[in-house]
Amino acid sequence: MRKLPRVVAHRGASEVSPEHTLAAYQRAIEIGADGLECDIRLTADGHLVCVHDRRIDRTSNGRGVLSTMSLAELEAYDWGSWKRPWADLDDEADLPGLDEMKVLTLDTLLATVRDAGRPVELAIETKHPTRYAGLVERRLIEALDRYGWARPKLGSESPVRVMSFSWLSLRRLRTAAPGLRTVLLMDRIPLRFRDGSLPTGVSYAGPSLEIVTAHPEYVDRAQKHGHQVHVWTVNAEEDLRRCREIGVDVVISDRPDVALRVLAEPPEEVGRRT
Repeated sequence: MRKLPRVVAHRGASEVSPEHTLAAYQRAIEIGADGLECDIRLTADGHLVCVHDRRIDRTSNGRGVLSTMSLAELEAYDWGSWKRPWADLDDEADLPGLDEMKVLTLDTLLATVRDAGRPVELAIETKHPTRYAGLVERRLIEALDRYGWARPKLGSESPVRVMSFSWLSLRRLRTAAPGLRTVLLMDRIPLRFRDGSLPTGVSYAGPSLEIVTAHPEYVDRAQKHGHQVHVWTVNAEEDLRRCREIGVDVVISDRPDVALRVLAEPPEEVGRRT
């Protein structure tokens, strides 16, 4: 019997909690997500923080380019209120806690995974291009080394895998930490890899939902080359069912609670819907 796809919470349980906040990741763990996904960027004073955009305007009440700011500057902003812009007009709304408002460092997220009380995967995406180039990967490996996760001992496996659209970023990581699993993210598949192969040293394929929807046969091709297929970003119920049908290994979703429920539906339930 084919295994169900594993569910990875995209930027945490980001449909219900502000993305990349500790609250979003804690909720994803409570829901039962198999893994968490985050993006990392480097501050001006050398700290890795979990933020998707180059600028902080969308997800905080600040403005400007993240890489020009120190961690202390970023910590002065509110990173959660944008998600609930009318909350102050609702007398029954819960007041946001620090876990919903504070910028999240990668180190805090790593500690959260370590202390989760059960195995939790962590998929870390390096964002490129960046003014700091290879320093991002160097700082990432240093952070993982503090947990023993950059160079796992023989017979053990790190809970972390690193994803990027940049093959150069993945190559830097594999050179410095050969045992670290890597995922090549793709919004299109280069012609030479359409047979399911990947660049040397890349562990897994990370195609978009649009790719596997248009070319479901790609999943089988990649798996026959020994590569898992991790698909992003899968939120609609019909897309989740389709990913299960074509046999992807991981779905990355803003809605991990919905994904877990839909993927666990008995086959007869799926049949009744079609």
